[in-house]
Amino acid sequence: MNEETQTNENEKVVAKEITWRDYYNLCKPKVVMLIVFTAVVGMLLAVPGVVPWQPFVFGTIGIGLAAASAAAINQVVDQRIDAIMARTKNRPLPTGHMDNKRALAFAFTIGTIAMIVLVVFVNVLTAILTFASLIGYAVVYTMYLKYATPQNIVIGGAAGAAPPVLGWTAITGDINAHSLLLFLIIFAWTPPHFWALAIHRHKEYAKVDVPMLPVTHGLEFTRLQILLYTIILIVVTILPFVTLMSGVFYLAGALALGFGFLYYSLEVRKAEDETMPIKTFGYSIFYLMALFAFLLIDHYIPY
Repeated sequence: MNEETQTNENEKVVAKEITWRDYYNLCKPKVVMLIVFTAVVGMLLAVPGVVPWQPFVFGTIGIGLAAASAAAINQVVDQRIDAIMARTKNRPLPTGHMDNKRALAFAFTIGTIAMIVLVVFVNVLTAILTFASLIGYAVVYTMYLKYATPQNIVIGGAAGAAPPVLGWTAITGDINAHSLLLFLIIFAWTPPHFWALAIHRHKEYAKVDVPMLPVTHGLEFTRLQILLYTIILIVVTILPFVTLMSGVFYLAGALALGFGFLYYSLEVRKAEDETMPIKTFGYSIFYLMALFAFLLIDHYIPY
């Protein structure tokens, strides 16, 4: 049996094994859900009353599909290191449940649909910003920044911080200063969130030659950076109250959540419990969801 025949047979096997779950997992659904949640909160905060249904529904669909497209491209590019790292080795591409051709076709298809939906049913500005965010994550971060600098997650965090702005713009058609505060919150949240995971997985990142901060600058330095960025995050989350974007209900929730994050950061800094970095990573996800929930609830409280 020659090599071409073997390749064709392997592709047939892959095609028979592919299920909807493989496409679903290719989209990084948990990450996309968090992205869509923050985008939806941005939409709801954009206007004082009822949100118009068309940009709300189609904006959610378009932003969600674009995020899923970026995630799929990310997995195609990162499949070499995904196959080595324990956290990612069971993804569709490393396991052979999906091949590059189908993965890329899927990514480009849903990405194209996302852009069409946003242009036709939402507005051009949202489509442009969403496309820029997609390129920022799938190309700039995944293909270059991730391997170029230990500040990869800080610089690349701009793409991940965009969803609330996209949601806000979908409803209003412009970029508002308050939406940029939401961007700033996620931008400040991203480093302590991801570096906690990077500490937990630092040996694996070293093995695959990805210059994450714990690999290039050591665990002690990274622990300090997590603490410093957490303090910055707490300060940034007060800004919506200071600028009269939100009220005391949000402020109380933001401070409570922030001090909780500070507690975890201090425990990580002590380095007495090896499980604390991954616990901090888990808390950071809860933190962001709860913080945006406080923003949303406060928005509808009549002061």
